[in-house]
Amino acid sequence: MIFARKVWAILVGIKDAFALLFLLLFFWALYTVLTARPNPGLIREGALLLKLDGTVVEEPAKIDPFALLLGQGAPIKEYRERDLVRAIEAAAKDDRIKAVVLDLDTFAGGGQVHLQRIGAALDTVRAAKKPVLAHAIAYSDDSMLLAAHASEVWADPLGGAIVTGPGGNRLYFKNLLDRLKVNVHVFKVGTYKSAVEPYIRSDQSPEAAEALGAVYARLWDDYRTDVAKARPKANLDLVTKDPVGWLQAAGGDTGKAALQAGLVDKLGDSTAFGARVAELVGEEAGGTPGEFRKTELEPWLADRDEDTAGKPIGVITIAGEIVDGDAGPGQAGGDRIAKVLDEALDDDLSALVVRVDSPGGSVLASERIRTAILRHKAKGVPVVVSMANLAASGGYWVSTPATRIFAEPGTITGSIGIFGIIPTFEASLADWGVTSDGVKTSPLSGQPDLLGGLNPEMEGLVQAMIEHGYSRFIGLVGQSRGKTPAEIDTIAQGRIWDGGTARQLGLVDQFGGIEEALAYAAKAAKLGEGDWHPEYLGEEDDAFRSLLVQLLDSGDDDARDSRSGIGGIVAAQQAALAARLAHDVALLSGHGGMQAYCVECPVRAAPAPRGERANLLRSLIGLAGFGARRS
Repeated sequence: MIFARKVWAILVGIKDAFALLFLLLFFWALYTVLTARPNPGLIREGALLLKLDGTVVEEPAKIDPFALLLGQGAPIKEYRERDLVRAIEAAAKDDRIKAVVLDLDTFAGGGQVHLQRIGAALDTVRAAKKPVLAHAIAYSDDSMLLAAHASEVWADPLGGAIVTGPGGNRLYFKNLLDRLKVNVHVFKVGTYKSAVEPYIRSDQSPEAAEALGAVYARLWDDYRTDVAKARPKANLDLVTKDPVGWLQAAGGDTGKAALQAGLVDKLGDSTAFGARVAELVGEEAGGTPGEFRKTELEPWLADRDEDTAGKPIGVITIAGEIVDGDAGPGQAGGDRIAKVLDEALDDDLSALVVRVDSPGGSVLASERIRTAILRHKAKGVPVVVSMANLAASGGYWVSTPATRIFAEPGTITGSIGIFGIIPTFEASLADWGVTSDGVKTSPLSGQPDLLGGLNPEMEGLVQAMIEHGYSRFIGLVGQSRGKTPAEIDTIAQGRIWDGGTARQLGLVDQFGGIEEALAYAAKAAKLGEGDWHPEYLGEEDDAFRSLLVQLLDSGDDDARDSRSGIGGIVAAQQAALAARLAHDVALLSGHGGMQAYCVECPVRAAPAPRGERANLLRSLIGLAGFGARRS
């Protein structure tokens, strides 16, 4: 028996040793994968292929690796706008790159400011006498805005292009809430603070329609101008003013209609398109028909280090909804961003650029970020704000420390107002025979009571806090902009503005992107050209996330195109509706404290998971029974 025990112990020891060895080998292999630089052989003479299978964002969202591993597939890819611009501009100067190719088959879109900046980068490639070629089964507004900057635009014969312009409907819940006897207590300041309207109205107010209509008109005009400049032959009036007549004139053939409107140059499947690219850059040796010599985005970027010469100018990114806590990246957690800024206090930054792409959110979190920025300003560090697609409500709150604010004409800003929403259910419960009673030692005892209702004292207290928050907001803006609170009040009231109008009103100082803001910050810090470099604070390459996404992404073209069928269309519609409903319900019940949030801003809905999204033209084709697939 003793001998058997000893043998068993030896076997267990051997098993444990092998397990430990394999574990060490696994982590060594993982470390090797995560830290390895791309093989130089991956950078090849030919085309730079930008296969944009996802969305363009200011800051890619952080993904929980455990949720990713336990999920149903890879998440939607997110491409940082700055990375794409850097890659494209480098391609314009590198002799190894003969052309830039845009694969927009599964492009899920991005903000208009971001897409226009990428379009300007594509223009530098064409200015360097290099062709830019784009292909998609079907183009919608966002993909067309990028493709317009290409020298050749291809679409699938069963696809085409369609442009709809900004706008659409919102859901209004007042009648439903009345039927359920839910009392929605709304506290707000601002004639135009229409974020609360879905819960107290059954339609849009005239004030909200006026404000949103003006912004949409400016965005649409900006879009049309950009497309017309990049692609003079495109006839958007033909497409948008009489879409039925336009399509009927082409016999219902969407591809032919896109050709006639000048939106695309040629019709052909991916194989024919690839063969055309191969004519320009060379065929892939031993490849299948339609394959061409190429370098893809990730190795191209990894092979090109960002400049770190000179003194650092810090860039802090505030992207997504501003929330309390450590959330992000992809969400602007107030605690996280404040900590990053405080840790940079000892970094001897020459200046600080605050890059904002946010509709706002928590007042408390916005104030935490603002005061952290002020700690840099107190050290004598110049502070400059660069607004991307959105810098509204809380997004403007965090911009107030700046001595100079840059924005684009298509930036949406303003929405200077505060609101709070508290739903109570006393009437709903009464229908089921549930009432409330008790002993109170003061008017505020037990308040706020979501089940028994709010009393007048609590309602008055909350409204007073909201009004004080608004007074503080317009005071901060007035101090920043050199105006009185009364002057700011006339242009605040929760109204949103486009970047051009905001500049006229004094809410923005100058047109320009992040490059112009950095140049201004360098000048303010008395630094010459070549004496500084941008240092993006708190940014780390999430190599583990990238690895998991690649492992979970099958790359199956058939799977990519299956969403053009009716099943994919229904799934995409359900996902978009569910996302919007979840957002509205969260606004009604999930936010704590005062909110400086621009719900009325035309923010795009989050894309559905991979394999479940489709643009309008794909949907129409699918419903017509075509089910187009890649060749």
